[in-house]
Amino acid sequence: MMNVEGRIRNIYYSALDEIFPEEYRIVTRTRRPPGNKMNTLISFGNSLMYTTVLSEIYNTQLNPTISYLHEPFERRFSLSLDVSEIFKPIIVDRIILKLVNKNMLDDNCFKGEIGDMLLSEKGKKIFLQEYNDKLGTTIKHKGLKRNVSYKRLIRLELYKLSKHVLGDEEYKPLVMWW
Repeated sequence: MMNVEGRIRNIYYSALDEIFPEEYRIVTRTRRPPGNKMNTLISFGNSLMYTTVLSEIYNTQLNPTISYLHEPFERRFSLSLDVSEIFKPIIVDRIILKLVNKNMLDDNCFKGEIGDMLLSEKGKKIFLQEYNDKLGTTIKHKGLKRNVSYKRLIRLELYKLSKHVLGDEEYKPLVMWW
């Protein structure tokens, strides 16, 4: 399953390379350290998402080290990695698209050189502002019939997973309706 997910993600990144300006092309997904501007944005956004999901896991009965997709390892919160996969395209990728398409970043938002690049304090500040704004954005939840924030959607997804583990309800993954 991870192999399929990885191949789909590579196709997705290739498609993004077709629409982004040359300086924001992924070319190859690199981590530790990110190799270029786009890899830097993806890595920073993903780390924020993992942390946010982990924080929400702690508000449930779920064990963050027991997962269903990523291989559990000692001292690794693999459930956070699993649930983040649902929300990265909805939250992180949309923020990156906005930042790039609206020219909200400049060269001063990055530090380092190609092959070893990170966000500068200025870049982090801009990204974090957009990230927090997105988490606070509300949508009308079709099941609850009220507005919920993106951050609350994460917890609701974890509650569904918890009910599934307890045998109360079959898990039905989040599908965007908005």
